[in-house]
Amino acid sequence: MVTRGFTGRRPTADSASRIPPGQHEEHGFPVLSAGPTPRVATSDWTFSLRVGPKPVKSWSWDEFNALPMTTMTRDIHCVTTWSKLDTQWEGVLVDDIFAAASLTPPTEFVLAHTVEGYSTNLPLADLTGGKAMVALRYDGAPSEAV
Repeated sequence: MVTRGFTGRRPTADSASRIPPGQHEEHGFPVLSAGPTPRVATSDWTFSLRVGPKPVKSWSWDEFNALPMTTMTRDIHCVTTWSKLDTQWEGVLVDDIFAAASLTPPTEFVLAHTVEGYSTNLPLADLTGGKAMVALRYDGAPSEAV
């Protein structure tokens, strides 16, 4: 016997094949954060690429938005058990960021940092080949409205 709390919400028939076991479909957009969401004025925003401590390239908001834009639609499966299907993002592919910096990645991993001090280590293979982007728009709205 399995209680309701262990099975979660059941997906609809049309989405069941796209939602992993233990997940439920979310129609809103829960925002979970370790702290307050930082608010950075676009006039102060920068995106920097480094190899170790050495700066390679830095872009302002306007310069970054002038890079090639790509739109992708993806399903999101959050570790907190929700899934959101067919999310539409627009932004700059990681491949295009490396190309704009004339950089061939020197290692198999990327260390990403955020404005509030969070960092994470990611396999380069998970970020390149059109798999990842720095998203600037969600569902047609600018990122500051998300």
